[in-house]
Amino acid sequence: MSIVLNSVIQEKLIFDDINSFKVLSGTNQNNILTIEKLIKIKIHSKGNELILSGTSKEVNTAKELIQNFYKIISKGYFPTENDFKAGLKIITENNHTLEDIFLDTVCVTTDRKTIAPKSINQKLYIDAIRKNDIVFGVGPAGTGKTYLAVAAAVATLNLKKVKRIILTRPAVEAGEKLGFLPGDLNEKVDPYLKPLFDALNDMLDFDTVSRLMDKQIIEIAPLAFMRGRTLNDAFIILDEAQNTTSSQMKMFLTRIGFNSKCIITGDVTQVDLDKNIKSGLIDAQSILKDIEGISFCSFNEMDVVRHSLVRKIIEAYK
Repeated sequence: MSIVLNSVIQEKLIFDDINSFKVLSGTNQNNILTIEKLIKIKIHSKGNELILSGTSKEVNTAKELIQNFYKIISKGYFPTENDFKAGLKIITENNHTLEDIFLDTVCVTTDRKTIAPKSINQKLYIDAIRKNDIVFGVGPAGTGKTYLAVAAAVATLNLKKVKRIILTRPAVEAGEKLGFLPGDLNEKVDPYLKPLFDALNDMLDFDTVSRLMDKQIIEIAPLAFMRGRTLNDAFIILDEAQNTTSSQMKMFLTRIGFNSKCIITGDVTQVDLDKNIKSGLIDAQSILKDIEGISFCSFNEMDVVRHSLVRKIIEAYK
């Protein structure tokens, strides 16, 4: 039912599932307030009803967003504030429903948390990983490149489609060189590999990670340790690939053996190599772009899933 009042449209939405409606509304109506701010619309809540007031475009946008979220909430999804921002972009700029994106489960963690895409680009990335043996994920920090790759690796291992997971990254970062860091080799390397441990420990509990590493089912090692190996039946992730040289990138890519999948992630705006050395990731983008079976996926600040300020910081530094 719509009523026109001086170019302002009012529309009433009625929700039969009161529990889903409560989740949709959020604690202290926080989700409703978020939608109001995002779309610049007035929303009045009464019982199991919402009354939307605004221009025709605002009301229709809010209605579509609310109905999309209500549908996925009724299927067990619990949205965050950032989900509403991402959801608005999805329904206004793409021919996708929120169900297509937010309910496309990549991995279920040991504590039963569901990991799924949070944006169109993340969805395209996951689809590419499922379809191709080599996938490059290129974009700024916080866009889920490594996190989703690790989630896909854990899911693939759980399904017994591979026998091991190998996580690696070059040991050059933020202007530091290993030779100038204190400690033995393990102590020097640990800080560079810690982000991979963090992602892995989000998917699996500490005891499981330790057990799988002891059995060498999960291996986390510097890129230099890949030289001379053939990696069969493995899900391999090269993180921070912008800090590889062209020769290192070639070395790494030619390690891939039978029944293996390889994901390469990096941010070409954060290269820490000497200025006279070309990034292997940048080189690979031009050399390998037309090879069938290799996919390149790009991310931008709209894919950031960290603190809301991270997106603004990335945009400011452009």
